Amino acid sequence: MKKGLVIVLLLFSLRAMAQEKIEITTEDYQNSRVEMADKMREEGKIYVLVGIIGIVFAGILVYLISTERKVSRLEKLLEERD
Repeated sequence: MKKGLVIVLLLFSLRAMAQEKIEITTEDYQNSRVEMADKMREEGKIYVLVGIIGIVFAGILVYLISTERKVSRLEKLLEERD
């Protein structure tokens, strides 16, 4: 029962991910404007976005460093035990 359900969902997801092909023109290569970023920059929201991304990466970095320190302490304890 589970295998059948997994197969059906897998086939459905493969079908759902299909996309239409869009022809790439020379205008696409020459386009250097990003309308969303321009709009966000005009409204001052781009700086909020950059700040949030910076905070998220800093949080991940702090988490990784603290985890590494904990693992190092545990390794030292195991070495002392042996």
